[in-house]
Amino acid sequence: MGSGERGQGWSRRRIVGALTGAAAVAAVPAPAAPRRTPDPDAGADAPGASPDPRPDPEAAAGTGRAPGEPSGPRPLYVGTYTSVEGGGTGIGLAEYDPVTGAVTGRSTLTGVPDPSYLAVHPDGRTLYAVDERQDGAVTAVRLADRRVLGTRSTGGAGPCHLSVHPTGRWLLSANYTSGSVAVHPIAPSGALGERSCLVTHTSPPPGPGQDGPHAHQFVTSPEGGHVLAVDLGTDTVYTYRLDTRTGRLTEVSQAHARPGAGPRHLTFHPGGRHAYLANEVDDTVAVCGYDPPTGRLSIGEPQSTGPGPGGVRNYPAQILVTSDGSFAYLANRGHDSLARYAVEAGGARLRLLDTVPVGGGFPRQIAFSPDGGLLFAANQKSGSVSVFRVDRASGELTLAGEPFASPVAVCALPL
Repeated sequence: MGSGERGQGWSRRRIVGALTGAAAVAAVPAPAAPRRTPDPDAGADAPGASPDPRPDPEAAAGTGRAPGEPSGPRPLYVGTYTSVEGGGTGIGLAEYDPVTGAVTGRSTLTGVPDPSYLAVHPDGRTLYAVDERQDGAVTAVRLADRRVLGTRSTGGAGPCHLSVHPTGRWLLSANYTSGSVAVHPIAPSGALGERSCLVTHTSPPPGPGQDGPHAHQFVTSPEGGHVLAVDLGTDTVYTYRLDTRTGRLTEVSQAHARPGAGPRHLTFHPGGRHAYLANEVDDTVAVCGYDPPTGRLSIGEPQSTGPGPGGVRNYPAQILVTSDGSFAYLANRGHDSLARYAVEAGGARLRLLDTVPVGGGFPRQIAFSPDGGLLFAANQKSGSVSVFRVDRASGELTLAGEPFASPVAVCALPL
């Protein structure tokens, strides 16, 4: 979540050494080439309810559509807060044209409180949302009929991120306020079972200006052998081994950002040997080396998030990489911009090219359309979703019309 993102100020943040400059470059040595090891657990049946035999008319709206095959209109789901003034009443439902980027229509899927982050199952049939409240929870929604399949406790407070393991059998979630990560089994129907594991980050101690651990993201590595948790409060990225039969986590390594960096979001290069880390508190990004066999991450030197207006404090939110690994984009809250980087040296280097105005206030989250032709930005303070066309050759972004109005938009999920 991040302090202040719901209008409560930035009392738990301390900005340390923000970097500036129009063209910063950072590199790390590439680790050994990835070695893919078969997972003997991958074929185990998921626990839970029986499969739903009914056909799913929205299954084609999942992630299985081949690149370069836009067929509109496509569904767009928008996360929000329901417990703040001016917030939404549930998950926003809209459609977008995959060629022009135009967003139309608006309705709401109610019954999910504070659905601030969304993810879809690999088969495209089920949508998952965090319930970002003190008694944190995750909710599953069947897309065929938009039926809520149930809600499960995350065992922590303020869950702000979730993702689905590539096997489709486990849901990973991060509890920001309590600094813990949780695992839930996913049944063949898409429904969630009781939590199988909960790990609270207790070491190292909180970084400068922090009151405790604050898990901000929980994702699977490209080779699928490890899951990584980014913790803003401890300035650490934790690597775990997930037992795909039991859903239990075993910590295998830690990567430490510099004190006060406040790491928020990690994304991997498609080559699988590098990743990029957005540091919210000290306003930097860093190139990381990644070793697939061990899951060990090594964090490189911090670098600029792009020039912004003088005196404006900036809080990087999320970083993305194109599917061909050529360009990266960073959402800047404060600058209210998107920074564009060239990815060089096989993923080992980022070179800042430019920044463009996001067309809204406080871009909390960004996402590509499945074919990579569009980039969506959820602008929390302006209550809007901006859509950009992505030039595949140059990586340049062009705003696709006026932003789409959506109350307290904090997550945009185009399918």
